[in-house]
Amino acid sequence: MCCVPWSNSVSPRAALFAIALFCVALLGACGDAGDKVDSVVITGPTMGTTYAVKLFDSDVEADTLQSQIDALLERINAQMSTWRPDSELSRFNSSRDLGWFPVSAETAYVVDAAAAISALSDGAFDVTVGPVVNLWGFGPNAGKTGPPSRQQIEKTMERVGYRQLAVRASPAALRKQHPHMYVDLSAIAKGFAVDEVARLLDSRQIQSYLVEIGGELRARGFKPDGSAWNIAIEQPLSGERSVQSIVPLHDSAIATSGDYRNYVERDGKRYSHTINPRTGRPIAHGLASVSVITDSAMRADALATAIMVLGPEEGYQLAAREALAVQLIVRTADQFQILVTPQFERYSSR
Repeated sequence: MCCVPWSNSVSPRAALFAIALFCVALLGACGDAGDKVDSVVITGPTMGTTYAVKLFDSDVEADTLQSQIDALLERINAQMSTWRPDSELSRFNSSRDLGWFPVSAETAYVVDAAAAISALSDGAFDVTVGPVVNLWGFGPNAGKTGPPSRQQIEKTMERVGYRQLAVRASPAALRKQHPHMYVDLSAIAKGFAVDEVARLLDSRQIQSYLVEIGGELRARGFKPDGSAWNIAIEQPLSGERSVQSIVPLHDSAIATSGDYRNYVERDGKRYSHTINPRTGRPIAHGLASVSVITDSAMRADALATAIMVLGPEEGYQLAAREALAVQLIVRTADQFQILVTPQFERYSSR
């Protein structure tokens, strides 16, 4: 979903609520007839949210598989969490050295993928925007005061810019051009984690599954009755939950970014948590929600954030130019306007 940094823990209430939403997103699949045939559901906390895996396989040992999934997600947290001071990424952020900083191959891979989306979106997606996110009152080092001044924004923006971050694959390492650069992979790492869980399931030759972490999903195959995994996209409403559209998903991934869940209100004005890296300010256009379908949850995750920052016109232009399957929900004076690319239309079922 959105670029909210993950924390070390998640409340039980939040975990149960997210699990319930996972079942709702399947449009009743948690209780349909197909579930009676070798259905396995595995859930747990991770990255400040929850994960959920549903699969159909007669040979799966659920406890063993959950242990493997938990270990995999723990490894990614140890590499890329900004809430853990001893994580790979936190140690890079704390370092003031401008030389190459060794990291895992996975971290380098995610940073390289992020750089590609940054270039594609002309900087609308930028994993170095964290200092400004914190300045506006979001993130692990969030400020506690009101909106920052223009001078504060300009000063903080000196530390922001994806072109100031270099990455190499072998030996895997990162390098910063500003000693106080801060990298936050929250808007892409959850998607990467979904892909890694999917890769684990593929290695077990599991042919039918749905993986979800914090709203980012990836599906493989079909359910036993031959139907696709039906995924509900919410209406972007702050005070209620209702379905805007439904997409049948198989052998692909979907991510949604929106401005309707995470925001702050100060002096009667609402500020979105989504910060435009090119201006250092919260987005202020009418685009309320973006859903992207691709073959990779990591790519869908980052693209949804990029298009959310770009807004309805520029975001749709990017989606059309790159032939992406994208749905945009635009907030107007008294209703929502739905924009879809031709590639997304083939997924629409409602």
